[in-house]
Amino acid sequence: MTREDAPVLNSPHLLIESRGPWAGPACGAFVRDGRTLALSGHPVQLVLVQDAVTAAVRGTEEDSAEVRALAEAGGEVWVDDFSLAQRGLAADRLIPEARVVGMPEVSARVLAPGVRVVWH
Repeated sequence: MTREDAPVLNSPHLLIESRGPWAGPACGAFVRDGRTLALSGHPVQLVLVQDAVTAAVRGTEEDSAEVRALAEAGGEVWVDDFSLAQRGLAADRLIPEARVVGMPEVSARVLAPGVRVVWH
């Protein structure tokens, strides 16, 4: 068995959500999957890009509840700075669990060894 074939226990996951909560229930389901991974001991970073950044805006309780639950389970919530700016949203409107990041940080994580990337 080569190193590439060996099972990765507690492998890190980078979950990238691009759809907004108003596109349907799939966004919430994707975030819940991330929460399940985090509860199972996997390091999880959820990256909200494009319309999905609205899922981390305070005051949208039904949407941010899923994102908060992922953070409470040990996952990290990353919000794309460019997507925020495109939508005229300031970082101070986000839930406290969210961290604004740029694409250099996201791309470094995508290219990190062993990271499983899922884009929705």
